[in-house]
Amino acid sequence: MNTAAQLISLYQLLPHPEGGYYKETYRSSEMVAISALPERFGGNRSFSTAIFFLLERGNFSAFHKIKSDECWHFYAGQTLLVHILQSNGELQTVSLGANAAAGELFQFVVPANCWFASEPSIDTEFTFTGCTVSPGFDFEDFELAKTEELVSKFPAHAALIRRLCRQ
Repeated sequence: MNTAAQLISLYQLLPHPEGGYYKETYRSSEMVAISALPERFGGNRSFSTAIFFLLERGNFSAFHKIKSDECWHFYAGQTLLVHILQSNGELQTVSLGANAAAGELFQFVVPANCWFASEPSIDTEFTFTGCTVSPGFDFEDFELAKTEELVSKFPAHAALIRRLCRQ
């Protein structure tokens, strides 16, 4: 079994601005023209993009949102918790992992424009996942949450937001 350090080295993962490590593994060479995209996009986008993403115990992916759907895929390690704040104020927590009997999923889609964060579950040393985004990811479409602004929108989840924000 691989360790987190081995996977970081093997796949040449880099620190991600939201936390953890990542590497882009695919970016479609074809583009969707801005005229064919919803108004929320500010330019042409690749059809699709994909990354590897790794989180170790004690780290987290801070609350953020993007303008596209993001499909998460579980690959190795242990359970990743993905926390999604729905527009109606509800919190959904999804467990990605290999234990289907415990309700863990191998894939899950975070809808476009939802605030979300992720963290290894309590018994997780590391979790190695991937994310596929369509239309393709562009940092122009990425927004990192500001703690108190997000708390004001979702006060019922203030403790979680404060724990999983960096600003």
